[in-house]
Amino acid sequence: MTELKTRENDASVQAFLDSVMPARRRDDCLVIDALMRRVTGWEPKMWGDSIVGFGRYHYKYNSGREGDWFITGYAPRKAALTIYIMPGFGNFGPLMDRLGTYRTGRACLYVTRLENIDLDVLEDLVRESVETMHRIYG
Repeated sequence: MTELKTRENDASVQAFLDSVMPARRRDDCLVIDALMRRVTGWEPKMWGDSIVGFGRYHYKYNSGREGDWFITGYAPRKAALTIYIMPGFGNFGPLMDRLGTYRTGRACLYVTRLENIDLDVLEDLVRESVETMHRIYG
């Protein structure tokens, strides 16, 4: 069975954030970092070389594949800031309706400009997603 390449490591989150370009994306990351620290109460860790994750859970699929992953996090990407909402968005319709301008993938919220979303709603979304992960994974 193949092992995940993206794993928690001891790289400096602050050094990573200091290196994010352009400056607007770095500033957005700092806002999200503060929001996630406040909501979760956890210190962030680097996962791989470009994801900042908060918390950790262990998953195991019916296939036997298992591993560890972060509960929530973010990553600055070229096209958008990616915010990880690990339970997905199916149960968060009312929040998503009020969030603002974004795109989604399975568990990824893609935000091009942080100013185009409601940060209070995002805070509620992160909080509820973390609570959902705790209910599912303990």
